[in-house]
Amino acid sequence: MKSILIAVTGASPQVLTETIYALHTQGKPMPETVYVITTEDSKQTLENGLFVQGYWDKLIADYQLPPIAFNSGHIWVITDDKGNGLMDAKGIDDQSIMADFITQKVAQLTQDDDVAIHASIAGGRKTMAFYMGYAMSLYGREQDVLSHVFVDDEFEFVSDFYYPTPIDCFIQGKLGKTINAKEATVTLAEIPFVRMRRQVDERIINQMEEHSFSKTVSALNSANNIKTQVIISTTEKTVEVAGIKIPLTGKSLAIYLFFLLKEERKETLGRYFEDDKSQTAHYLNVLDKMKADVRLYKTMGLEDEGQWRQKSYDELGELKKDFIRQSITGLHKSLKDKLVPDLFDKIKVHSDGIKSGSTYHIQADVVFICDNLTL
Repeated sequence: MKSILIAVTGASPQVLTETIYALHTQGKPMPETVYVITTEDSKQTLENGLFVQGYWDKLIADYQLPPIAFNSGHIWVITDDKGNGLMDAKGIDDQSIMADFITQKVAQLTQDDDVAIHASIAGGRKTMAFYMGYAMSLYGREQDVLSHVFVDDEFEFVSDFYYPTPIDCFIQGKLGKTINAKEATVTLAEIPFVRMRRQVDERIINQMEEHSFSKTVSALNSANNIKTQVIISTTEKTVEVAGIKIPLTGKSLAIYLFFLLKEERKETLGRYFEDDKSQTAHYLNVLDKMKADVRLYKTMGLEDEGQWRQKSYDELGELKKDFIRQSITGLHKSLKDKLVPDLFDKIKVHSDGIKSGSTYHIQADVVFICDNLTL
């Protein structure tokens, strides 16, 4: 099984050489490939220490390690959705960008069952380490490992120390003290973590892969909020919730608004429902707010929207219960495909399931804004 090391780092390239050294001396599987996740301002520091000064090749040569695929192309700079590199990762928005990028990379690497991932959280900011650990909990499999590396205090944060050398190598340590790199002790500790991949609903995993980690977190949190907000655009025929915009057909959006605009957002499909032409009129009023398929008007007994606007109601047909149920099913499929389960359950059209005349409703505690108007 192929082994890949993925590490988060800041401006300390030493964590990579220390990790490789510790894997070797502790008899752990050596990676065939290494990837590093870092920020734009740290990439040059990594390249300078590992490649320009040559500490990476020195480590390989000193301990006669097998070839490891690692070069500047394997240093992944965290970027936003527009491709802009993240500089120092101190901003508020930077945290979501980091979370999305790290989670996406871990998701990609864990797709191959013939690959074992060794994820290191020894470098980088604490938030980077947190996101790496969380991503491993979400995507990690039995063969994957999470680790940290430790070095003696007198060698920690010493710029000229990269790994314990096989022969004497005197360098300047803290406070100008001369220390011998050969005498350093480096320890790699595997970190236990909960592998949640099989326990997490597949729709949540798909949500993260299709949208992002941060939007999925927002969606999950939104489902637990007392006030969930849904934004509807009849022009675009979209529903937006927790930052996720979902395109709908005119038929699906119309049935959503049909119930939303009812008193208490509720309607019972009772025995005489289909005989009540005001139900058809209510539906067509909703449909007229958007550019909908003319076939929907034909379903209601009209030729097109023009006949409705001319108030030619003589041939107005019935709003069938089956049509409503089919429309709700289509709406729910579109929402369910894009939303985490808890959020979908909160904003869907609910039914009491009574066969003789089901009552449908939409939760009153959800805030709906349609075309900038609160419903």
